[in-house]
Amino acid sequence: MQRRDFITASALTALGAALPAGAWAQASYPAKPVRMIVPFPPGGPTDVMGRTAAKAMGDKLGQQLVVENKAGAGGNIGTDAVAKAAPDGYTIGLTAISSLAIAPHLYASVPFNIEKDFAPISLVGTTPCALVVHPSVPFNDLKGMVAYAKAHPGKLNYATSGIGTSNHLATELLQSVAGIQLTNVPYKGSSQIVPDLLAGTITMSMESSLATTLQHIKAGKLKAIAVTSPQRAKALPEVPTIAESGYPGFSVETWFGLVAPAGTPQAIVARLHDAWEAGAKSPEAQQAFDNISGNLRVTSPQEFADFIRAENRRWGELIRKLGIRAD
Repeated sequence: MQRRDFITASALTALGAALPAGAWAQASYPAKPVRMIVPFPPGGPTDVMGRTAAKAMGDKLGQQLVVENKAGAGGNIGTDAVAKAAPDGYTIGLTAISSLAIAPHLYASVPFNIEKDFAPISLVGTTPCALVVHPSVPFNDLKGMVAYAKAHPGKLNYATSGIGTSNHLATELLQSVAGIQLTNVPYKGSSQIVPDLLAGTITMSMESSLATTLQHIKAGKLKAIAVTSPQRAKALPEVPTIAESGYPGFSVETWFGLVAPAGTPQAIVARLHDAWEAGAKSPEAQQAFDNISGNLRVTSPQEFADFIRAENRRWGELIRKLGIRAD
């Protein structure tokens, strides 16, 4: 070995010995592509968020983030794969409210532990639910819907994409606070709901993705009478929130966030967080979220951990109160 090469190698060895393990991991990470598991099928809003985050983060990390769709069991299969991956920073996941806040209370058991199996990185995005109705209904706002439902208990039916999904629980929460009774018509997925809603086979749906119904609302084929988010949706600024419509404090958003397996070095979690925080500022990322009527979000790992715990308490209490079970 030449003297210059020997000195360089010795200096690098000394630097590695001097740095704490976490700092050395952060300095050298990532040395290869990172796998991002998205626990839902390709093409939907969650997949768009995942691929947008992967591209934005990869540009900042200098390594590709490869999206792997691992769908099934309402997101639980892919989320479990993240929980059981090696905690080395080379597998992360984009998971959602369904797995991290709802599933633990809906099923007798889930294959992962919310508190012990994940290292939260950041909240990534939220989408409001919109209460969408067929144009033939004899009301145009939430006040009229509630009055009609009270006068005709059980006559209004509503579609959901399954027991315990965010649109199901949002509608259950609305029934609880408004004191009304609606009839649930569960579907296997949201893609089957819109055609029946357009045909008038079902009366209404608390749609968790505005991207699937926005064109029909704009065309007058469906009516949006309220949104569940704290603020009005950017895509439907003329539609009031449920909180504005007589139920202060009502707030439901479908949310998505990045997690790594528990035990992932804090330095690597911080590196991933910083990559998303920087990547989220790109016009391309913002446009991608606007295209699906989503709200781009960035939080610290601790803020996201606190958010997950708060959402767990909230939905756990509602599910127990209403006695909802999926098995």
